[in-house]
Amino acid sequence: MTPLDPPVAEDPAPTTPDPVRPDPAKYTYGPIPLGLLATRPGIDLLRGMITGDVPAPPIARTMHMWLDSVSDGLAVFLAEPAEDLFNPLGTIHGGWVLTLIDSACGCASHSTLPAGVGYTSLETKVNMVRAILPSTGIVRIEGKVLARGRQILTAEAKVTDRRGRLLAHGTSTLIVLRPGRPE
Repeated sequence: MTPLDPPVAEDPAPTTPDPVRPDPAKYTYGPIPLGLLATRPGIDLLRGMITGDVPAPPIARTMHMWLDSVSDGLAVFLAEPAEDLFNPLGTIHGGWVLTLIDSACGCASHSTLPAGVGYTSLETKVNMVRAILPSTGIVRIEGKVLARGRQILTAEAKVTDRRGRLLAHGTSTLIVLRPGRPE
């Protein structure tokens, strides 16, 4: 092909239809009751959030995101970009993307923990690859545990659109919080 040849149209990437946002009336929002935290493994708590049996974190409502599926070391969120998440330039704020990645990494990590054991993020690093707009539609965030130590977990997450195009990716380092551990 030379510079004078007409451009060849690329086949558009196949798309999947946007998933349906779950009915918010199905959920309650708030912290997980301490009795549940002490007696149920992380994966059970996360599955309970999906079914509505365990409260979802209030930030999920604020950020238009919901946990879609979870298995050992893997958490998948869906999220809907909206105008109330705009930065001053009219695209979705990078802090929203960071929150999605931090949440997916955290929940993937939580899915590996026994009852009574918690976690918190030590560091999250994110790379934005494409601008996200409300017209992007619902995005998929897949978090996966990369390494499981006794005290430290590392995880990665990817944000993709319905065509499977990468929008952002990142990693998170998390500390395991065991009961009775000295401060």
